[in-house]
Amino acid sequence: MSPDDTRPLLMVVDDEPMNIKVLVDLLGGSYRLTVAKSGHQALQRLRAGPPPDLILLDVMMPGMDGHALCRVLKDTPEFADIPVIFVTALGEVDDETRGFELGAVDYLTKPISPSVALARIRTHLQLRHARRVLEDYSRTLEAEVRERTDQLMARTREVVHAQDVTIRALASLAETRDNETGNHIKRTQHYVRLLAEALAEHPRFAAFLDDDTIELLFKSAPLHDVGKVGIPDAILLKPGRLTDDEMAIMKTHAALGREALLAAAEGSDPSDIGFLSLACDIAGGHHEKWDGSGYPSGLKGEEIPTAARLMAVADVYDALICKRVYKPAFSHANAMEIIRDGRGTHFDPDIVDALLAQEDAVRAIAARYAD
Repeated sequence: MSPDDTRPLLMVVDDEPMNIKVLVDLLGGSYRLTVAKSGHQALQRLRAGPPPDLILLDVMMPGMDGHALCRVLKDTPEFADIPVIFVTALGEVDDETRGFELGAVDYLTKPISPSVALARIRTHLQLRHARRVLEDYSRTLEAEVRERTDQLMARTREVVHAQDVTIRALASLAETRDNETGNHIKRTQHYVRLLAEALAEHPRFAAFLDDDTIELLFKSAPLHDVGKVGIPDAILLKPGRLTDDEMAIMKTHAALGREALLAAAEGSDPSDIGFLSLACDIAGGHHEKWDGSGYPSGLKGEEIPTAARLMAVADVYDALICKRVYKPAFSHANAMEIIRDGRGTHFDPDIVDALLAQEDAVRAIAARYAD
């Protein structure tokens, strides 16, 4: 057998020399052949290699018969995918069924019909070739998917890092302008996540509050007062209550924040700026009120973005429990009562209910990040 011969290799296993001769004469012109006269000899030659592309296996052999050999082949990983065609004088349905259950792909009944044998062998070799091509393609595709997944994960990590850096930078900028901020940013950030998680399965909020959105809300919340960077120091840092005119200017921080974040998002890939979109909603809408009496746009009810409604409750609660130049710090109980009184007027009723239901957790956050 020439080492350059690329024809498929078939193994013929039969204990009768005449049967082997019939198959060798029939197949020798089209295929490379190796023969074995027993099941044990077949195993020895298989282990010595190279593996055949197909095995023609007699059933009735002394010692290890064809069924026993087939069972061994299918239980051995390096041989399991070699197609086995039984060649036998047995013609009962039960015999064929047993062979198929053992893993054979076909049956040839003695005396062999040359045309049938050649057609079936050719078909099973083509099937095996097609299966190998498909397996190679699948492995290649899996490798490409893994590579693309690794690239996507790396890109995602870069985007997340960029988000975090952007948020920290903007939040720090706002914090340096406001001498009353302290840990307000951290507390409100955690209040927002607490409320979002509590409402994640609520019928009104479930479609919006998936895990990714809740994480983005947590990251975006610190930007709620970023617009204060545009408020003059004389107003922002005034050590006392603001006049009506000064308060009107102070109220512009919501629109200023939204416009600044929209400008930052302009021209960016939408997939990269989900957090900025939420930050725009929070910065621009956290002073809107459920009854439409808030600012800057007088939005009402569901017109107010969900992120802004969550932030409104978190922001007001934290403002109430903190000391300001124009007021003392309220107790937790008093703050909760004020929030409850604003249910359905200032605040979304369901978000107020969530705050009240999470009262112990809210108090714990306030204590953990106390000024």
